[in-house]
Amino acid sequence: MADVQSSKGQRRREQIMNVLKRQGRVSIQEVVERFGISEATARRDLELMEKSEPVIRTIGGAMYDGMNAVRELPFAEKEGLSFLEKERIAAAAAGLIFEGDVVGLSGGTTNYYLAKLLKTRRGITVVTNTVNVAMELAGSDINVVVTGGMMRHNSFELCGPLGEGMISQLHIGKMFLGVDGVSSTGGITTYSEQEAQIAKAMIRRSQATYAMFDHTKIGRTSLFSIAPLTELQAFITDRPLPQQLASIANAHGIQTVIASEEQEASI
Repeated sequence: MADVQSSKGQRRREQIMNVLKRQGRVSIQEVVERFGISEATARRDLELMEKSEPVIRTIGGAMYDGMNAVRELPFAEKEGLSFLEKERIAAAAAGLIFEGDVVGLSGGTTNYYLAKLLKTRRGITVVTNTVNVAMELAGSDINVVVTGGMMRHNSFELCGPLGEGMISQLHIGKMFLGVDGVSSTGGITTYSEQEAQIAKAMIRRSQATYAMFDHTKIGRTSLFSIAPLTELQAFITDRPLPQQLASIANAHGIQTVIASEEQEASI
């Protein structure tokens, strides 16, 4: 019986994929009505497809990402990519955090490495919407505030109106934001609509926002916009910026912190 159900679910997801290719997007309600399944099953199908197909989950359904050759990677896959560069970036970010700071940490592997460095500190408050960051800080002397919301399984980030409502009541000093792309025209971007919305909420409540990215993210524009470059106070990256991006940073007073090999940390 389980094999039959698995085969039936796979055929249904193939049909949903065909709809996405034809229409470009599909709503959860449309999947429910078209295939005669529950809303919970429709959501589960789209979440499974997001992990293996060129599909991006949106708040009300999903959209086809066939024009983008680079799909969103699950956290476990991201962790193995450019990990030395990310450790250096995390160490550079840790050097900007001091006792008494209220720090915001979004999702992403670099912020996970940053949390590992911060857990030996004292007198710091961390606001995060990311489950694995909060768990890394559990048992430390860090004060941890976790936003609410629905967890995205690819990134462990909590998203949605519940978390955004809580963030609207907070005051964050320094926001450290992981991004999927940064460019002179597109600003900072991400693959996920939900993550873009929660990141915007955190930026609005922060005094300073630091975008963290390794050199592979430079010049890339992901589907959903988080913020224009003018809303940032600093870049933290592993290599000097291309001339055009560096010029824009200088023109808008955006500090650029280049993580050096000497900052490679034992994480």
